[in-house]
Amino acid sequence: MMNFLVKTIANAGALAVAVWLLDDITLTGDSTGKEIGTLILVALIFGLVNFLVKPVVKLLSLPLLILTLGLFTLVVNALMLMLTSWLADQLDLSFHVEGFWTAVLGGLIISVVSWALNVVLPDGD
Repeated sequence: MMNFLVKTIANAGALAVAVWLLDDITLTGDSTGKEIGTLILVALIFGLVNFLVKPVVKLLSLPLLILTLGLFTLVVNALMLMLTSWLADQLDLSFHVEGFWTAVLGGLIISVVSWALNVVLPDGD
């Protein structure tokens, strides 16, 4: 349970950095508390998408991953971020990613920041 909580906090922090750095990734709310709550819900959705959908997409795109020496992972990460944005819109959360290239850059930022936060934060084992 602690590991899940740490990963959710790391995802929320990484999403917050992407929102802060990129103008085309938006998170709006009436107050700071509402924005933090939305960010945590979006982090949960993002974690769920990465847990359920990403392995299937990576398996189906294995030939492209091998052919591009893993660079296609950037496209997979962008698609997972766009799917998260779509699901957040369906759940009436105020998180939106505008465009594929923004999603590629956002996915790269989220991957790097999430990795760095997971190194710093305890893993709960």
